[in-house]
Amino acid sequence: MKPAFIASTALLSVLLGRYALADDDCREPVNDWQPRETLRQQVEQQYGWSVQRIKVDDGCYTLKATDRKGNAIEASYAPASLRLRKLEIHFGDNGDARDYLDRPGAQ
Repeated sequence: MKPAFIASTALLSVLLGRYALADDDCREPVNDWQPRETLRQQVEQQYGWSVQRIKVDDGCYTLKATDRKGNAIEASYAPASLRLRKLEIHFGDNGDARDYLDRPGAQ
């Protein structure tokens, strides 16, 4: 197996493991939601992602983006707190999970 595939699988297991038992739907009151633009600015400034789309799915903000290396990102956020609920990274040929594991706060 390719080392990048093994590393990306391990990364996704760690990141998604703590959300496995959580309900897939977000249930925050619409009046408490933050604007989509706030989420866009947050991920672009914090992670350097280029956001293509943010939509509402099952009451959550779901975004599609690419990172600085062109890896595809799919993420789900709680719309009021903008807390990350789910993250998928589809690494390209040059993708490396260490880019995400070496970040401060990565678990």
